[in-house]
Amino acid sequence: MNIKVADIMTTPVVTIAMDDRLVEVKNIFDHVSFHHLIVLDADTLVGVLSYREYLAALSPRIGTAAEYTRDTETLNKRVHQVMKHFPQTISADQNLIQASELILANNIDCLPVIENNQVTGIITWKDVLIAYKNLAIATA
Repeated sequence: MNIKVADIMTTPVVTIAMDDRLVEVKNIFDHVSFHHLIVLDADTLVGVLSYREYLAALSPRIGTAAEYTRDTETLNKRVHQVMKHFPQTISADQNLIQASELILANNIDCLPVIENNQVTGIITWKDVLIAYKNLAIATA
């Protein structure tokens, strides 16, 4: 088995800036099916923001009849206040086993893929599972 990260990573990635507000993140997550955004500062990877972290930062009353102004103000938080800083990364030429080991050892959901100091893709635990499933089917 020699499945490379490049074979299963998602490209292109959607990026946001550290100082973007969560209302901008909401606009992205409302229109996409993925759950991770890459956070850049001057084209340098500084973090990852997951849908789960985004939801945890918001008031649970947003969008309900019980919503108050203070609830909607949580959408004014900045990305850097809720993102995971200094994410673990992987390169596109590493293999599926190495990606699996990094995800499990660090108890994380995704790995930004870095080539020449630039984010070129992202791989999630779900991508890894799908690759293993497809491999099992192919070798059965």
